[in-house]
Amino acid sequence: MLNLRPGAVTVRTMVVGAALVTSLAAAGCSGASKASGGASEGPLVFGISADPTQTLPYLSTSTQSLQVLGQIYSTLLNTGPDLQPTAGLADLPKISGDGLTYTFTLKKDLKFGNGSALDSTDVKHTFDTIMDPATKATSASYFGSVKSVAAPDPQTVVVTLKAPDASFVSALSNVNTSIVPSDVPAESLTTKPVGSGPYLFESRTPNQSITLKANPGYYQGKPGLPGVQFRIIADEKAMVSALRSGAVDMAVFDNSVTAKTATASNVKVATVDQLNFHVLQLRADAPVLKDVEVRLAISCAIDRKQVLDTAALGAGKVTGPITSPAYRSDPDSRPCPQRDVAKAREHLAKAGKSSGVSFTMITSQGLYSTAVNEAQNIQAQLKEVGITVKLETLDSNAYVQRWLAGDFDAAIALNGGSTDPNTMYARYFTSTGSFNKVAGYRSATLDKLFAEGKATTDTAKRKEIYAKVSQELEDNAAWVWTYTGNLYIATSSAVKGFEPRTNGDLSTLWKATMSAA
Repeated sequence: MLNLRPGAVTVRTMVVGAALVTSLAAAGCSGASKASGGASEGPLVFGISADPTQTLPYLSTSTQSLQVLGQIYSTLLNTGPDLQPTAGLADLPKISGDGLTYTFTLKKDLKFGNGSALDSTDVKHTFDTIMDPATKATSASYFGSVKSVAAPDPQTVVVTLKAPDASFVSALSNVNTSIVPSDVPAESLTTKPVGSGPYLFESRTPNQSITLKANPGYYQGKPGLPGVQFRIIADEKAMVSALRSGAVDMAVFDNSVTAKTATASNVKVATVDQLNFHVLQLRADAPVLKDVEVRLAISCAIDRKQVLDTAALGAGKVTGPITSPAYRSDPDSRPCPQRDVAKAREHLAKAGKSSGVSFTMITSQGLYSTAVNEAQNIQAQLKEVGITVKLETLDSNAYVQRWLAGDFDAAIALNGGSTDPNTMYARYFTSTGSFNKVAGYRSATLDKLFAEGKATTDTAKRKEIYAKVSQELEDNAAWVWTYTGNLYIATSSAVKGFEPRTNGDLSTLWKATMSAA
C-alpha cells in the first residue's frame, strides 16, 4: 500500500468549498514566519495531502506518516544515493564467516531528543518490540531470521540469526525499524514521539499540521533549518497555489500535469524514479477470488499501458512484481503480456463463470493522486469481459484501516518497493509474513523460494530465485501489477542543499537551508 512510502504525497481533489478555503487560509498563515532578509527565521513548510495519524515507526504504513517520522527518528543504518546501506546510528556491521552473527558498533554520545542517552539497550528494546507477535509490527518480517538480539555493552549490539539472511542489513535503513527509547512507554510515544532524528516533535493540530523543531544534538550535525512544519492540504490545486504564492516551501507530487503547473520562477521541480509500484491487489482468500482461473481472467482482461496512460498520462513504465533494480521482473513474462479478452473469457469459462463474476474493490481518495482514475479505468476494462466491479472510494484513514484488516476483495494500492526483493515481498507472500493477511495469497513454493533467496549472497543465484518468485506470482495472478510512476519534488527557489532521491526519499532534508523570500 502504503509506503505507500518506505511514496506519493499530493492527491486529487478531496475537499471542495469551505474545506478548500480553509486549506488555503491555513497555508497562507505560514508565510508570516519568513524573515525579510538573510536566512529564513521560520520553519520550512512541507505540504502533504493527508493527516499523518500513525506515530509509532514500527506500526506505520502511510507515506505521510513515514515522511514525518523519518525526520523525528533515526535508523541503525542509512541509505546512500546509490540505494545501498551506509552507516547510521551505527557503523556497518561486522559479519561472522558463517553469516549468522552481525555486530554493530554505535556512534558515541548518541542522545534522544528528550536528552536521554541512546545506547544498545534502546536498539535491543526496539528490535525485541518489533519481533514480539503481540506488537503486530509492520516490519516484523524483516526480523524473521533473527534468533536473538544482545547488548553486551552500551555501544555494541549483537544480532544472531537462525540462518543466513542476505536481506537483513537492507531492512535496517527502513523508517519502520527506527530506534525508539526504551524508557518511554509506547502509549506516550503515540501522542508525543521521542526520537533522535534531525527534528524534534513540537506540536500537532489534527487535520491541519505537525510542527517540528531542530534537534541541536542530532548526531550527523546541526540541521540547516530552524524547523519543519508538515501542512495538510488535501486539494492539489490548493497545494500548487500555496507553492507558487510562497506559503508552502516544498511538496511531492505524483501527477506530471500538476507538477508542471507548479513550476514557476520561484518553484523548481525535480523528477525522480520510484521503486514503489501501482497494483490491483487481489485477495485469493476472498471467496469470489479464490479460484485462480478467475484471478487470471482479471489479469488477462487488463491493459496495463492503458491504466498508465489514463491515470498517469504515460509518465512511468509497465511493471512486473519486482522493482528492485538488480532483480527487476520482466513484465512480458506474465501469462498475458498484452490484454487478451479472449483468454480472459476462456479463464472465466474454466472457472464455470462464463456469465461473469462480481467483486468489490476499494480505492483511496487522499493517499495519492492516481488511485481513483486507476480504479475507474480497471473497472471499465473488466466490464467489457463480463466482470462487474463494485467500487468503494474511501477517505485515507478508512482505506488504511480496511487495508490493514484485509477487509476487501480487491484494492487499488501504491505499495513500497525496495532494493531487495525479500524486504519488499516476504512480508506479503510468505505464510508468516506480517502483511500476509493483506496480501491474501501464500504457497509452499513461495515459502521455499523466499527462504532460498535470503540464504545466499550470490547475486546471480538470487536473480534466478527471484525470477521464479515473480513467475509464481504472475502465473497465479496473486495480484495484478500495473506500473511504476515518477515522483516530482517541488521546492521553493529559497530552499538550498536538499538532494532529490529515488522514491522521494527525504533523508537529506536535514541538510537543507532556506533563505528569506
